[in-house]
Amino acid sequence: MKALITGGAGYIGSTIATACLEAGVETVILDDLSTGRRDFGEDRNLYVGDIADAELLTRICADHPDIDVVVHCAARIVVPESVADPLGYYDTNVGKTIILLRNLREAGISRIVFSSSAAVYFGEGGEGVDENAPLAPSSPYAMTKAMVESVLSDAALAGDLRAIALRYFNPIGADPRLRTGLQNPTPSHALGKIMQARAAGEPFTITGTDWATRDGSGLRDYIHVWDLALAHVAAVQRFDEVATGSDPYQVLNIGTGDGVTVRELVTAFERVTQHPLPVVEVERRPGDQAGAFAIVDRAAAALDWKAQRSVDDGVRDALAWAEKLKTLDAS
Repeated sequence: MKALITGGAGYIGSTIATACLEAGVETVILDDLSTGRRDFGEDRNLYVGDIADAELLTRICADHPDIDVVVHCAARIVVPESVADPLGYYDTNVGKTIILLRNLREAGISRIVFSSSAAVYFGEGGEGVDENAPLAPSSPYAMTKAMVESVLSDAALAGDLRAIALRYFNPIGADPRLRTGLQNPTPSHALGKIMQARAAGEPFTITGTDWATRDGSGLRDYIHVWDLALAHVAAVQRFDEVATGSDPYQVLNIGTGDGVTVRELVTAFERVTQHPLPVVEVERRPGDQAGAFAIVDRAAAALDWKAQRSVDDGVRDALAWAEKLKTLDAS
């Protein structure tokens, strides 16, 4: 098999590419390198350019007429940035995806695995959510993911394509062999903020301690990025079993099936580093939610897949990658 991975020089896309190669799935990478790293695409058939560039896609298909499936990871993903630039986000994440899908249809490529997000869910109470839970995208970024899901669903029903949308929960960690990881040395997610606080010798700030969770802090489902990548490999390899001719569009939650509170994440960080981390507590921020965790029964049945790595593993690999990134950026 051969997979075209858009955004394949980014954090998640490059890890998916590594997992595909280890499973015997050949890769072709399409990335504009706006946030991706060129070295993540080395020896993986890297093409640098825009996903909406029809001429480039034609060249890719001519060079690789045996592409079986597209794993669509390319997107802008920073929530505050999406609030400040909604038109840019809708253009890149939705508009260019529609152009990509049209061009893929013309090229005769009809299998799509889409990187969606648990941000499409309403996460007020810290409870588990399955794929039928109410959707309530709370940012332009989240809305773009929901909109692309709708596009894929309608296009699949029209016979233009078949698609599997994987709703990621909260990826952490890095490739366990440290071949790839987060490109951004100062990520905005909770673990990134914890790591930055430790590096600066400052306390970590917990925002909101009165949520309806077991310890009052917010809750998320933290999935190791390697487990996430293996879910994509399973989706690629089992595509025709999951997205069938009679049921051509499928949505699957990809998470651990368990929630971790902010306080528990701090404890995991302390456990891995063997050092205490001072914290301060402040009020909730506008727009904050308690969060949610994935109910993953559907993914387990469809993909024969289950997350295997712990939060501690994710913290450990994230810390190791951060140290390696310093070396890479210094060279």
